[in-house]
Order: sequence, then structure tokens, then C-alpha cells
Amino acid sequence: MNPEDRLLHAPLPFRPKLTLPGGARIAVWVCPNIEHYEFIPVAIRQRDPWPRTPHPDVLSYSLKDYGNRAGVWRMMEVMDAHGIRGSVSFCMAVGDMFPDILDAMLTREWDAFSHGLFNTRYHWGLSESEERDEIAASVAAWRRMTGKTLRGWFSPAASNTLRTPDLVAEAGISYLCDLYHDDQPTPIRVRQGRLISLPYQMDLNDAVMIAAGAGEGEDFLRAGTDMFDTLYAEGVVQPRVMCVALHPYIMGRPHRVRYLDALLAHMRRHDGVWFTTGAEMADWYLAQHYDAAIAAHG
Repeated sequence: MNPEDRLLHAPLPFRPKLTLPGGARIAVWVCPNIEHYEFIPVAIRQRDPWPRTPHPDVLSYSLKDYGNRAGVWRMMEVMDAHGIRGSVSFCMAVGDMFPDILDAMLTREWDAFSHGLFNTRYHWGLSESEERDEIAASVAAWRRMTGKTLRGWFSPAASNTLRTPDLVAEAGISYLCDLYHDDQPTPIRVRQGRLISLPYQMDLNDAVMIAAGAGEGEDFLRAGTDMFDTLYAEGVVQPRVMCVALHPYIMGRPHRVRYLDALLAHMRRHDGVWFTTGAEMADWYLAQHYDAAIAAHG
């Protein structure tokens, strides 16, 4: 399929109006990326995951490993205090390697979408059958660990291919986070089945803003507050979706977690906010608005 044909070009002001549950004007989903980065990657194909050679890159590995040892627990405490459930961008290997984390997620009734098996195993350059097998491995792992159906997909390290939408829809997955192109859920054309794109953030994303050196915790708070205020105001006319994309090894650090707390507190002070999960948002959109969006495009 021509990549440009996958996406319905419907300018946001001219779409059928969304109706969020409870008459909310904005849907907010908070997405901790709970990942594992291999100490020595099994396969290095398109790009070396570690910037420092020769391997092992102990410094870079240790900085990432902090998230699963300490940072994620601090972030969970903050989100618990605000009564907000996470939608986890989850590397499936974490469930077997760090079962305490999986147990904590399930106890909190957090949602999860697959971020591949490991965040060091990129999908660039895979054949169709190889990528299909990788997606199937995530589906099987989630069912084995939880008994649940995997609902969402975000390619490891954003290493999606032109075939990814078709393959995740084929696997029975409902929503995709590989696109960053809208402030609302949107349909994606696929070879079979139904698939939607849920708004995921790369600009309000601590791995891009902070790890890349463009800012610090206070910058993340300011950007998040500004984003929320704008989308909240616009939501009176046409409801919007806001994603807060986090990494425990970054925002879970002791000198940054207070800024996450402050951002969540700011949003919680407003009425008309639907704090939701990826699966809940996908179910709502597929049931209430998917067919109308397709019909409106002609």
C-alpha cells in the first residue's frame, strides 16, 4: 500500500465532532516506557544501540537500568497519588526479567501496549515474515504473562517499517503509536481489519526533551502545562487527546520526579478531563467514531 494512502487527510476543524465520555473536553493518557536494553545486543543490524564502543557500554546500560531498579517505583508512587493509571509502552522481556514490575502494573490495573521484546532489537530491515514473527512473539508473551489480549503497538525505538500497520492489524491489535501526526485518534487503512492511530508524543517526551539535552525537568513541566492549557481550551469546540510520554530512567530520577508530580497536579485541577488508557480510548473511538470518520472522508 502506498504509505500516503494509509492516512485519511481530514483537517481537524472540519471533522465530525468527537464526544468524549462524560462530556470531557480532553482525554489524557500517561505513557511510561518500561523498557529493557540488552547489555550486549544479540543482533546489531541497522544501527548499534550503544553509542560507546567497544561493548559492553557499561555507562549507557547502567543509566537505562536505573529505571527498572529505582525510577519506575518512584513514578508509580506519584501516579498513584493522583489516581492516574498508566498505559505502559512495555518491552515484553521486562515481564520475565523483572516480574515485580509486571505484578505492580497488573495490581494497579495499568494498561500496556507492546514496545517489542527489547528496545535494542530494531525492526528496520526485517523481512515481512520476520517482522510478523516479532509482533506475534509480543502477542504471545503478553497472553502468557497476563492471560490478556495485546491491544496496542509501538515499534521498539520507533523502528517501524512500511508494513507495520498491516502486520499489527493482522495480529488483532487495535491501536498504533508509531505516528505522531494528530491531536485526535485517526483511522489507518490496512490490508485487513481495523486499526487506529492514538496520539503519542515525541516532543513532549522526556527521552527527546531531556535525554537529548534540549531541556531539564522544569522545561518538561512548562511544555506540558502549555500543551495541556492549549488543548484544554481548544477542546470546548473539538475535543483533543494529550499524551505524556515518560521514561523511568529519566523522569523517575529524584531531581525530576517533582516536575511530573506538578504536571499531573495541574491537569487534575481541571474539570472535563478524561484520564484514560490506550485500550479504553481505542474501544471508545472504534465504537463511537471510527465509522463516521471513514464515511466523512468519502
